[in-house]
Amino acid sequence: METNRFRIGTFNLYNLALPEKRFYNRQYSKQVYHQKIRWIADQLGEIRGDIVGFQEIFDPAALQEALSTSGVYKNGVELLVGDRVGQGPVVGLATHFEVMGYESITEFPEKAKLEIDGMAVPITTFSRPVLQARLQIRPALTVVVFVVHLKSKNPMIPDGVDRHDPLERAIGKARSLIRRAAEATAIRCMLIDYLRGNNDAVIILGDINDTGQAVTSELMAGSPPWRNIPFEKKLRTWDILLYNVKDIQARQSYRDVYYTHIHNGHYESLDHILVSQEFVRLNPNHVGYVEYVQTFNDHLIDDTLSDDDIPNWQSDHGQVAATIRLRS
Repeated sequence: METNRFRIGTFNLYNLALPEKRFYNRQYSKQVYHQKIRWIADQLGEIRGDIVGFQEIFDPAALQEALSTSGVYKNGVELLVGDRVGQGPVVGLATHFEVMGYESITEFPEKAKLEIDGMAVPITTFSRPVLQARLQIRPALTVVVFVVHLKSKNPMIPDGVDRHDPLERAIGKARSLIRRAAEATAIRCMLIDYLRGNNDAVIILGDINDTGQAVTSELMAGSPPWRNIPFEKKLRTWDILLYNVKDIQARQSYRDVYYTHIHNGHYESLDHILVSQEFVRLNPNHVGYVEYVQTFNDHLIDDTLSDDDIPNWQSDHGQVAATIRLRS
C-alpha cells in the first residue's frame, strides 16, 4: 500500500460489549447495541483512519462488526487486540497497513519499576495491557505504534468504604495518580528503547486520562532539552522525545478547540496522539509531518449547562485524528 498521506486516530469506545452480556453489572439491549455499532461506524467514517487505536473493548467481535459496518473499511482491515486483565476491557488497533509483528505488554520493564526511599512501589503491571505493533507504511518506512489506556482519575476506594467520604476520595485519587504515574514511567522506559539510535518512527495512540501538560503526560513523552546545554546533548534528547499533535497544530493555527471530555464543566483533553521526531517538520531529517489534526467532539454535553445526557450508545469521549504527509 503506497501512499503520500495516511491518517491516524484514537477512539475510546466507552464500554463496547455484545448485547445482553454483563460488564460492570450492566448490559446493552439488542436495540441499544445496534445503535452503538451504527454510531461507532459513523464516527469511523469521520476519522477515516488508516491506523486507529481503540480503548474500552469488552468484546472484539463487537468492534469487528462496527468496522465491517463502516464504509471506510470495505476493502478489509486487520484488527489486533491486547490481553485482558481480569474482567476489564482491552485496547485494540485497526489498520490497513501490513502488520510486521505485535505484542501485548502487561509487565513493566524491570528498570522501570519504582522505589521510594528504598521501598519498592508495588505496581509492576499495567491495569490495561499496552498493545505494541510494528507496521510497514512503505518499503523503507516502518512505524512502531503503541495503543495505551492509562489509569483513570476515578478514586481507587476499597469495597466497604464510603465512596462519598471526602478523605477517602482524596486518598483514592492519590492511589489512582500513583498508578497512572507508574504506568506512564513504564511506557517511557519502553519508548526510549525503541527511539534511541534508530530511525523508526513511533506513534502513541490513547486515552492518557490526563491533559497534555500533566506530569504523567510529560513522564511518557519526555522533556525538551534545556536551551543552554551543548547541541550534541540536545540531539540525543530530541531523538527520544515525543510530540503531541495538539501542540503541533497549535503552532500552525490560531484556533484551539481541542477537548475530548467534559467533567463538571471542565473541558479537558484526555485522548492524545504523540509522534516521534520523524513526523515533526522542524526536524531536518523528518520522513513526514503532521499536516492536520481534528477532534470529533460535537456529541459531548456539558451537564453543568444542560439537563441532557449522552446516550449510552455514544462515547463520553471525543475522538482525535491526524493526517500525516510523507516525503516523496
